[in-house]
Order: sequence, then structure tokens, then C-alpha cells
Amino acid sequence: MAVDNLVEVTKLRKEFGGLVATDDVDFTIPRGRIVALIGPNGAGKTTFFNQLTGVYKPTSGSIVFDGTEVVNMPPHAITALGIGRTFQNIRLFSQMSAVENVLVGMHCRLHTGIVGSILRTRKVKREEREARDRARELLTYSGLPRRHDDRAGNLPYGDQRRLEVARALGTDPKLLLLDEPTAGMNPQESAEFTAFVRRVRDDKGLTVLLIEHDMKVVMGVSERITVLEYGAKIAEGSPAEIQADERVIEAYLGKGAAA
Repeated sequence: MAVDNLVEVTKLRKEFGGLVATDDVDFTIPRGRIVALIGPNGAGKTTFFNQLTGVYKPTSGSIVFDGTEVVNMPPHAITALGIGRTFQNIRLFSQMSAVENVLVGMHCRLHTGIVGSILRTRKVKREEREARDRARELLTYSGLPRRHDDRAGNLPYGDQRRLEVARALGTDPKLLLLDEPTAGMNPQESAEFTAFVRRVRDDKGLTVLLIEHDMKVVMGVSERITVLEYGAKIAEGSPAEIQADERVIEAYLGKGAAA
């Protein structure tokens, strides 16, 4: 049976002047799977994310998401198609409440236009009320049941990470991109977040692509791993295959991590 790929990337290349950030990368993400993208700092992982989401326009190559070519599409259109993401450096609206941050993520799914917003019709008020209720549900689901009205900037670091995921879920994605989601977390927080990612995939039928440096997280949650080095793909396979790959051990994992 043919694999049902949600994402198919072909010969993806991004050049910044003389620097090749992604070097003709071929990459697929099977629907419903949790896939990790790993590699040393500067390997091109976040650049790859930025091309998937329309932040960067590839120099060449193709990105097909759920049957649609998304190269040259603006970020908001790609989000509307069903790609949600978090960021390596947390990018919340710190002066807004947790609920308001999630509502920002939900904006692409709301139907209120300029006229409706000005006239404040009954339909508009109902949609806003339903959206706020949905935002609270997502916050509770993401492990923030008592933080709905707290300012985002006042939340502990781990809770800010969860809020970022709740906001991404507010876009109603098919593909969830997580950029170093456990960075700065202690081992217990990382383990809890890993279990949360798996639960999100199972409960909501999402596909997940994550960049992560914590190999315990990567090996514990991923079903397939792709390794980049200097922008090029050097290996791809199951966690066991990646741990045994001599080139990956030499380039990134090291003998201790592989063991």
C-alpha cells in the first residue's frame, strides 16, 4: 500500500548570498506520524521550517502540502491550509491574556468581516463568544486550566510553551510544527511535554514535525527521524536506525548519545 504523505518536499534549496542553508533536500511526512528533524546548530532546520510556513521563499524546489503546492504562497494562506507552528524563541503577545493569545491563532478560522466588526451584529457576537469558549477549551486541554486570564508574560516558562501549542492548535492545523519545544525545560517537564505531544497526535489526528536537541525526547516520541548537516540530508529512518548510523554518530550524536 502506498504511503499517504501529508507533505512532499522535493529538491528544496535555500541560498542566502553564498550560503546554502538547505541543500536540495527531499523530505516527506506521512500523514498521522510524529517525525523529528535533527542536526547540529546551523544545519538548516529552522530555515526548513520557515520555508514550509512561507516565511522564506525557497531558491528552488517544491513543497506540496496535502496536495497543494505552497511555494510562493504567503504565510497566512499556508496557515489557513492547515499548518500551525511554535517558535524556537517563544513569540507570545506578552501583554495579552492566555485566552487572547489563542484567539489570535483562531483568527484565520473566524468569518467576521470588517462590516460585521463595526456593526457588532448578533452573529458576530455569537461567533466571538463561541471562539472564546473554544480558546478556553484549548488552554485546558494544553494543561493550563487555571491560567486562562493570566497575562502571557507572567506565565512560567513551561506554561508559555504550552500556550504556544494551544495557540497553534487554535489555527485548526493538519500539521503541527514544533521548533525546539522542550528547550529550557527540566527532565520532568520534558517528559510531560513529550507525552502531551503524543496525546495531541492521537486525540486530534494531527501530523507532527518537531525540531529538538534533547535526544531522549526525540527517541521517545518520534516514529521517523531525518538528520540534516550543513543544509543537506545525511540520514533518515527509525530511531533505532538513526542511533546506529555511523555518519549521524560522527556528525551529531556522539558515541555516548548513540549508546
